Amino acid sequence: MRIVWFTLLLSLFSGPLPAEESQQPSEAAIPTAETEFVQNIHQFDKASIVAQFGEPASKQDYHRPGTDELMTSVWQYHYINTDLEGSYYQTTELDFVGDNVVMVVFMNHDGKNKPEAAPNSFTPDL
Repeated sequence: MRIVWFTLLLSLFSGPLPAEESQQPSEAAIPTAETEFVQNIHQFDKASIVAQFGEPASKQDYHRPGTDELMTSVWQYHYINTDLEGSYYQTTELDFVGDNVVMVVFMNHDGKNKPEAAPNSFTPDL
């Protein structure tokens, strides 16, 4: 019985298990296909994203009013993600809270101007 407990304890202190190692993302492992990107991007911090894609084309930081405390950041990249047919989205927007991505938006426009609404569609004024 002592051998079983000793072996169990030794395996716990000898480092992470293989399953734990696979959960740690590598710098170049961010997928670019839309579905895999959305499923995995939350695992990567800002530094990892910049390491793979470079600095964003557009970056807006929103601070708590009257302070320097950063509440959220909105980054936009161009032509980094593909749709299900393999065509590139013109813009990918990543919304951060702290260092983590909380929302991804794929756009077929430059992200600067509102796209024109289709006839008979409702676009609320923001």
